[in-house]
Amino acid sequence: AAGGDPRGAARAWRADASRHPSPNAGPVEAAFAGALGVRLGGTLSYGGRVEHRPVLNGGGRPVEVADIDRAVRLSRRVTWLTLAACVGGRILTDTVKRRTK
Repeated sequence: AAGGDPRGAARAWRADASRHPSPNAGPVEAAFAGALGVRLGGTLSYGGRVEHRPVLNGGGRPVEVADIDRAVRLSRRVTWLTLAACVGGRILTDTVKRRTK
């Protein structure tokens, strides 16, 4: 819903979120991979240590440098939409409470 390919995000989230070793990061990384149309995971190096992780959105293309800016923009949109949903939920809750008193 925040941009990119929402159907791809939902498809990758459903298919790959549980494959990630982190139950918290898996859904987000899978959805971002699908929304951006890229493939994430595989053999990675973290701090000189090699890790083999499941591939997220395996049908996506390899990541390119330009995808960094796209990912940052998507992250900002997700942040603003989340803030708007929280504020809207708070306003709705307060309105309902006032009406029921």
